[in-house]
Amino acid sequence: MRTVLVVAAAVAVLGAGGKMAAAARADVTVRPDTVVQDTLGKAIFSGKGTCFACHGVDGKGTPLAPDLTDSTWLHISGTVASIDSLIKAGVAQPKEAALPMLPRAGVTLTDAEVAAVARYVHSLSQRGGQSERLAGSR
Repeated sequence: MRTVLVVAAAVAVLGAGGKMAAAARADVTVRPDTVVQDTLGKAIFSGKGTCFACHGVDGKGTPLAPDLTDSTWLHISGTVASIDSLIKAGVAQPKEAALPMLPRAGVTLTDAEVAAVARYVHSLSQRGGQSERLAGSR
């Protein structure tokens, strides 16, 4: 089963009384657990996980490591599970990168932290690197 893109409901402030109304697209399922996971994954990607050092702060790649925002996967199928496995195992012989990727990026990451990063990286590829939307696993 596919998880629908997760987007925040648009919130509009109506009138001088500060009343708020939420407007959400009918074809969108908002999953708070996915939003939290994506936010945590981004924080780890951009900080403790050091992923940004090689893949860039936006995940679009650098000469050291490939773009994670496109639909091309060099070593895996691109599912959340395959991304999780790759992060845990690393890439000893990269096909296009200048350097190998150490298991868990060479830092101490728990399985839960790896899972959060995997979901975040997957979401990057699903939305082409657009950081204003959040996406869940498919």
